[in-house]
Amino acid sequence: MKNKFIFNINLNSDIPKYQQLVNAINDALANNTMLVGDMLPSVNSICKEYKLSRDTVFKSYTILKEQKVIDSVPNKGYYVANVTRKVLLVLDTFKAYKEVLYHSFINNLPENIITDVQFHHYNIENFKTILNNSKGKYYKYVVMGFDNDAIPSVLDSFRNEKLLLIDWNIHSKKDSNYVCQDFGDSFFNALKDARESFKKYKEIHFVYPKFTYHPIEAISHFERYCNDFQFKYKVVTNLKDFNIEKNVAYISVSDRFLGTFLEQCRSNDLEPGVDVGFLSYNETPMKKFIYKGISVISTNFKALGEKAAEFIYKDEPIQVFIPTNLILRESL
Repeated sequence: MKNKFIFNINLNSDIPKYQQLVNAINDALANNTMLVGDMLPSVNSICKEYKLSRDTVFKSYTILKEQKVIDSVPNKGYYVANVTRKVLLVLDTFKAYKEVLYHSFINNLPENIITDVQFHHYNIENFKTILNNSKGKYYKYVVMGFDNDAIPSVLDSFRNEKLLLIDWNIHSKKDSNYVCQDFGDSFFNALKDARESFKKYKEIHFVYPKFTYHPIEAISHFERYCNDFQFKYKVVTNLKDFNIEKNVAYISVSDRFLGTFLEQCRSNDLEPGVDVGFLSYNETPMKKFIYKGISVISTNFKALGEKAAEFIYKDEPIQVFIPTNLILRESL
């Protein structure tokens, strides 16, 4: 009897044949070619039709069974047991605002989607290992990249319809899927909204530590803002001997610096929002409660997570920038 399902198995591919069969069955489920309850072709029939060994087919079916995609009935064979699909979410680090993104992402996914999370910690070897080892094992991939020349070649091995880039639009191509924040013009426009608050201070200092992974393009847009609106300014990269200055407003991309700022305010008897100003990057649930409230420039990480989830369940291309906005509180 002819198989109902036709799988694309490339005998000359570098992808192991067992993984090709796993991918083919997962693709058939994703495209609704196979449905819950459908019987899979027998091991013998797949071996014969695709010139595969019994060990290869058994290995494929065992992987799918472990993933609870298929099950078996003695003397009847294998059948589709579940349409549960696994998604890989690759983040840089697990900071407070990333937690907001993560929970928004998983809370907006259908119940049949399972998310695995891994962190590359800005290490390119970690990044390569995570992506290369996960190839073909997931329904879709949601990846937060960083500035490294080796990343595009890793991403090129994934099909566009399976890959979503999030947070920083550094490695996307014309047909890539992405949900990102804008570290350029959107940052500039948020600074414009803070113009009246900045007027209370004699200078604005942009704290951009040498160890930060924050996109460097933010510096040029900060300098453009200060030049356009005639603010005296300075970019601070060395925090080793930092000393707070009265009548200066600080913009910081590092949450580590927030603690230093508040400690020096206390020891120098300076009042945030009166004697000195502070504008932080990236909203977290606690910043509204720290001191009398920390002003922030931030994208909406909840919205970013929601849009990333749409890519998973809508099966449609997506290219979206989530706006960056100013939230004014007592610190500025």
